[in-house]
Amino acid sequence: MTNTSSAKKHGQDQPELSGPTPKSHRTKMGKSEDTDKKNLGKKLKDVEISIPIVYGNIAFWLGKKASEYQSHKWTVYVRGASNEDLGAIVKRAVFQLHSSFNNPTRVVESPPFELSEAGWGEFEIVITLYFHSDVCDKPLNLYHHLKLYPEDENSSMSTKKPVVVEFYDEIVFPDPSEAFLSRVQNHPAVNVPRLPPGVTLPPPIPVEDASKRRKGDTKDHPLTQWFTNFSEADELLQLAAARQQLFRPSSVFYQVQAHIAKLRRQISLIDGQHHQHFKSSSDQ
Repeated sequence: MTNTSSAKKHGQDQPELSGPTPKSHRTKMGKSEDTDKKNLGKKLKDVEISIPIVYGNIAFWLGKKASEYQSHKWTVYVRGASNEDLGAIVKRAVFQLHSSFNNPTRVVESPPFELSEAGWGEFEIVITLYFHSDVCDKPLNLYHHLKLYPEDENSSMSTKKPVVVEFYDEIVFPDPSEAFLSRVQNHPAVNVPRLPPGVTLPPPIPVEDASKRRKGDTKDHPLTQWFTNFSEADELLQLAAARQQLFRPSSVFYQVQAHIAKLRRQISLIDGQHHQHFKSSSDQ
């Protein structure tokens, strides 16, 4: 927050958050209204397009340059999960900051969709994404709690290593327009599904020469070294590791089975001892 804020250092007077977004989170957008959308062409039923994104913040402590009201420089952003340009899908992003900031509603009209500021307090930022007309006519709100200080209160702050908090999400667009799918079918930020039998798309729109078009990706962003890697390969490796752990003899499943077998053996022994005792008694 800025020097006009009356909020506490760690934002205790801010609205309670619903908790962090899980890594596997998928946000399914509502279907767009057809009103005044005559130029979008046919809708592709039972088809979904997904856009992996990452949103969060990076905060640098100012160290000796820190003042009472400006202890950190921070950047909040929405980026492609692998740093692709989101400009083909997102038209603009609106960042709603704490009311103590001058002009707290910040509009970013083109990628990269980010905002940098300086302050001393943590608070919730609402990030509203507006999409191009052939993508979706409904905006999407993301809620991010700005983090400036390490999670571990005993950790010492460093001017060289920032605090990084990022969350992965997949925005899912059901029944996309043919125009949308045709426009982004070769775009690296878009997961395009296999089309149903009999559905064909027009030829993809040629991509302008890279030297002539404005670069909107974050591959060469100065903060790239601090970005979290949310690649699909990492996800697959984690799933494979979990599957391997599940079927290892030392897994919980097999431990439970072994314990059940042990109990059954003990019950059988007890039953046998009781049977032998009753037999001895009857013989006497």
